[in-house]
Amino acid sequence: MTLMRRPVRSELMKLTTTRMPWAFLVVLLVMGGINAASVAFGTDFDGSKAFVSTADDQQSLIAFAGNATMIAGLFGAIAAAREYAHLTVIPTFLADPGRRRVVVAQLVAIAVGGGVLGALGAAITTVAVAASLPTTEYGFLIPAVDVIQVVAASAFCGAVGAVLGAGIGIVVRNVGGAVTGAVLVLIVAPPMLVQLISSTASWVPASLALDLSGVGSEVAAPAAVFGLLLWALVPAAVGAFTVRHRDVA
Repeated sequence: MTLMRRPVRSELMKLTTTRMPWAFLVVLLVMGGINAASVAFGTDFDGSKAFVSTADDQQSLIAFAGNATMIAGLFGAIAAAREYAHLTVIPTFLADPGRRRVVVAQLVAIAVGGGVLGALGAAITTVAVAASLPTTEYGFLIPAVDVIQVVAASAFCGAVGAVLGAGIGIVVRNVGGAVTGAVLVLIVAPPMLVQLISSTASWVPASLALDLSGVGSEVAAPAAVFGLLLWALVPAAVGAFTVRHRDVA
């Protein structure tokens, strides 16, 4: 652990000294505003506000884990790919020739960043919905324990999505290609997979994220965690393998 502390700290510093996290924060704030507007001005087909009338409805509205997976996936893809696209990873490898250790540090730092984005997204969405509910006839009905579950699930899914995206970014090494790859894996491929094999519907990231948030009930929480980890660790392992067996530049 002591050997990993310095490279992880260095990778975290790289992430926090660029404008990219701020850009993603703006995205989260915009999404929070959209949720607030949907509560304040949106209605069901009959003109009522029934979509926020129960605790379950409200919890479904603030469940951010699925969005966290996708947003953090893009974050991880960009963060990892730009290191290779701009060749800024070369000084890192020169300072620490242990490529495996460097890649692990990169993935840990990106996972932390993704987790923070996920938790912030869930917190912003919750606050936005709670702040807009006084415009309706309903109060905030979600118990504190369920709010904690939503935030924790979003943080975990953010970390998972970030690692998945980073694995793709390390393999592709081009920001545009990495973003495209993350979109394909997280958004395009799952529905296609479900169409081909219907039994996989419960095991795609979006469905697993809902289960962890307490909104879905297709898969038990431990199984959902395991499934999401598989989605992240497979591309991460492929990325680590390519780094060890391929030239950086």
